[in-house]
Amino acid sequence: MLTKRLIICLDVRNRKVTKGVKFKGNIDIGDPVEMGAKYSAEGVDELVFYDITASAENRQCDVEMVKDIAKNVFIPFSVGGGVRNLEDMRQVLLAGAEKVSINSLAVLNPKIIEEGAKAFGSQCIVLGMDAKFTGISEKIPSGYEVVIRGGREPMGLDAVEWAKKAVSLGIGEICLNSIDTDGVKNGYELEITEKIAQAAAVPVIASGGAGEPKHIAELFEKTHAEAALVASMVHFGTYSVAQIKAEMRKAGIAVR
Repeated sequence: MLTKRLIICLDVRNRKVTKGVKFKGNIDIGDPVEMGAKYSAEGVDELVFYDITASAENRQCDVEMVKDIAKNVFIPFSVGGGVRNLEDMRQVLLAGAEKVSINSLAVLNPKIIEEGAKAFGSQCIVLGMDAKFTGISEKIPSGYEVVIRGGREPMGLDAVEWAKKAVSLGIGEICLNSIDTDGVKNGYELEITEKIAQAAAVPVIASGGAGEPKHIAELFEKTHAEAALVASMVHFGTYSVAQIKAEMRKAGIAVR
């Protein structure tokens, strides 16, 4: 049985980890390097760091922060936000990240997926996708629309169709974040997660909505997602990594 991964997401703004609800009302909660090192020591499988204002501010990701993380974190981690071109990807990977996540850039310039996969290998290129339910229509047959620039700009692009196209271009993994459930802590958006997991021939990470371990069990029972991403439930001390993994094992989920 393939093991499922538990991933912690750290949204970073001005060198501080921050958390909001549905991409709004963010509060600062700690230092990304210190928090990443703590979660690494506690046994989480992977970490994701998002520079959440870099794209909107049209600036490069904080590469010096990535270097500091790499010195203190001894598990795989990916970095997204402020990755504007192939050279930015190169700098993030050279700074110590195992993977680079592209979101707005990929939508606006899909060719970057091909270029990144060719230069660094598909396994290093993650598609970050922010999706919002806007209703089923001819243009959005799944009902879920891709939104870019940190949830600020709807694109009139169907989430499932975009996932399939990204895979055809060479993306190695998809991290799907539901804006509707982000930070709400009532469970993942299972419908769009399963639609994309079925359509995409690459691993899918589900993000947005985990509030307690049963939500993670539900995700793996009802979808083909390969990893669960959490944030609020650990950032605010509600659960530890060990508690979450123990509950996953109780639910019969194979974990590392």
